[in-house]
Amino acid sequence: MSDDEPDERAGRDERDGRKKQGRRRRSRRNRPPSNASERKKPAGGQRRRFVRLAALDLGTNNCRLLIASPRGRDFRIVDAFSRIVRLGEGLSQSGVLSDAAMERTISALKVCAEKIDRRGVTHMRCIATQACRGAENGAAFLETVSRETGLSFDIITTEEEARLAVAGCADLLDEEAGLVFDIGGGSTELSWVRRREGGVEIAAWTSLPFGVVSIAEKWGGREMSAETYAAVVEDVRAHIQALGDPAGMNDVFHADAAHLLGTSGTVTSIAGVHLGLARYRRDKVDGVWLTIDDAKSVTAKLNAMNFFERANEPCIGEDRADLVVSGCAILEALQAEWPATRIRVADRGLREGILADLARQAQKQRRNT
Repeated sequence: MSDDEPDERAGRDERDGRKKQGRRRRSRRNRPPSNASERKKPAGGQRRRFVRLAALDLGTNNCRLLIASPRGRDFRIVDAFSRIVRLGEGLSQSGVLSDAAMERTISALKVCAEKIDRRGVTHMRCIATQACRGAENGAAFLETVSRETGLSFDIITTEEEARLAVAGCADLLDEEAGLVFDIGGGSTELSWVRRREGGVEIAAWTSLPFGVVSIAEKWGGREMSAETYAAVVEDVRAHIQALGDPAGMNDVFHADAAHLLGTSGTVTSIAGVHLGLARYRRDKVDGVWLTIDDAKSVTAKLNAMNFFERANEPCIGEDRADLVVSGCAILEALQAEWPATRIRVADRGLREGILADLARQAQKQRRNT
């Protein structure tokens, strides 16, 4: 899951949440339903034609929401929210979610719940990934979330996480084959995909047991020496080498007939720095191509910076300045083991995959009524 994803809309949405907080406290709103079926039907038993979709992704680092209206098999985004909550902070050492991290996360989820209610969402899915999968108190925390916000979360498997990531960015696959990677906060999903008639097929997938947060906590993220960085790359390479060739695509990659497709915040940050953006812009980053040399050049630039210099990069910022180098190490190891001359950047992923599922469900329901 892309847990360190930059979101150009996040700052605006968070300001909107703070500005209206007092007014919301005075208003008397019903808590949002935990699923669409709990919404009341109009009088007379007629089904409501209005459809509004929501996808909420709670990861190790970020809490991210998209709200959309369906357009046939597609959808149009009408609202978005993203906040870095660091739910998995310290998890790799303690095995549990900390009180401070849970408090930060619930605060963000309350903003999401009010947006969902205000936008009249009829179909939604809320998912939790590695932090809640791996924490001893992950399930108990989500029970607390349900009581305090009305939001009901599914702790999804790594296989489902990989499927949703691919579904969210499959349109960007250019070659007949590719490797989709999602560098999250606590895990990294890899999916080897092939283009088939009518869509994209996942030929093989795996989940590596580390992401930018867990690596930064283990190896140090604020200031990582060249020696430490090289050690991280070799450690990650060893994990990838142990996988072998699960999809039988090694020859395809070495023949330069496949490309990498990154859905993670690491690769979107690298793209933003490469493009020299004065502020992060999704419309400039999503779908852009990078050469391997482009990625290596930005990685070297970020490695040469200290924490404060990275924090001053507009496409990184202080919240991600201690994580992005860890993501670069994972990407470098991946490039070494699965060589491709091009990387396509996707500022989309799990949430868009969820919305695509919900849009299909809504369309099917309309056909059956």
